[in-house]
Amino acid sequence: MTGIGNGPKIVFEIGSLRITETVVMGWLIIVAVLILCLWLTHDLKKVPEKKRQVVAEMLVNFVNNMVKENMGVKMMKYAPYIATLLIYAVFGALISMIGLRSMTADINVTATWALMTFVLITYNKIKVNGFKGYLKSFAQPVAFILPLNIIGEVATPASMAFRLFGNVAGGMVITGLLYGALGSLSSALGLTFEAGSWAFSVFQVGIPAVLSVYFDLFSGCIQAYIFSMLTMVNVGAAAETEFLFQMKDFSTIK
Repeated sequence: MTGIGNGPKIVFEIGSLRITETVVMGWLIIVAVLILCLWLTHDLKKVPEKKRQVVAEMLVNFVNNMVKENMGVKMMKYAPYIATLLIYAVFGALISMIGLRSMTADINVTATWALMTFVLITYNKIKVNGFKGYLKSFAQPVAFILPLNIIGEVATPASMAFRLFGNVAGGMVITGLLYGALGSLSSALGLTFEAGSWAFSVFQVGIPAVLSVYFDLFSGCIQAYIFSMLTMVNVGAAAETEFLFQMKDFSTIK
């Protein structure tokens, strides 16, 4: 495989189309999620009789309750989108625990998700206030802060993309650096054993695994949850923009 720096490597090419590790990981996650969903939803009963149906209902209720609490009952139509983001972000981080490259360590992935959320935010603002009202909102409360409002609008998807990417990619880099340092320490102390093309370093066993559990399992899942929460909060706030403006105008009436 070829690639530049620490970015995703090119696995193979189809003509001029380059298929990177990120694309392959995405395919693997799609297959894994599909198999998991088919297994969890097989032979469902009105009254759960098997543990897998109980687990499936718990997962669905978890997402539905999360959307209901953060976006409101009227925004339940976004539950499938939030569930998709959460599942892909979690699986994208956890896949590195089996030695594969994390999908969310690619800025193209997190930026795409953030742009999708930005489109939903903009759509809801225009739907509530109209296109003219959306444009006028950039000049509120006073016109001279128009540039700041535009920067704030663009900063939302940018911060979401870089937050998820930075945490996952940073953890991957730290783990890689420590793994190399432990290998060098093992060699310096004579604790590296070689047999042909195979090498074994004592200090590279155990310690990197602990860091992987933290960065991939704990931090990866937390960042996936935060990304989903930010999506719900921003989209929900966009849908309530008109109500907030009405409340503001009403408060000025004496």
